Parts: sequence; structure tokens; C-alpha cells
Amino acid sequence: MAPMPGTVARVLVAVGDDVAAGEPLLVLEAMKMEHTMTSPHQGVVREVTVEQGSAVHDGEVLVVIEENEN
Repeated sequence: MAPMPGTVARVLVAVGDDVAAGEPLLVLEAMKMEHTMTSPHQGVVREVTVEQGSAVHDGEVLVVIEENEN
């Protein structure tokens, strides 16, 4: 989820990608700074709701990750 309003500078994952906890998912530009959003847990990317250049609102879902059971 977006921690603040901003613009998506880069999307680093795609649907179907396996991600590890802490792996970068996208870069959000807000308040003249770049903020890297990371995966909270290991899993598989099931949905990416934004694209590069998208304006996002505080609390907006950006990437949906299905947690692995391992």
C-alpha cells in the first residue's frame, strides 16, 4: 500500500514473479524523494494495480502478493 500520495517512478515486478521478503517492488516518488516499496513477505505477485507514471493516494493498494505457505 502507498504510505503517502505520490507518483510511481518505476515498477520492478510483474504478475507471476516470485518475491522474497524485503525485495523491492516499485519506486514511489513523493515529496521530491524516491521511496522504494518492498515486499512484506515471501510470495508470488498476483496483481500490480499501477504502472509507471500513475498518481497514487495514501493507502492505495499498489501490488498484491500471495504469501507462500513455506
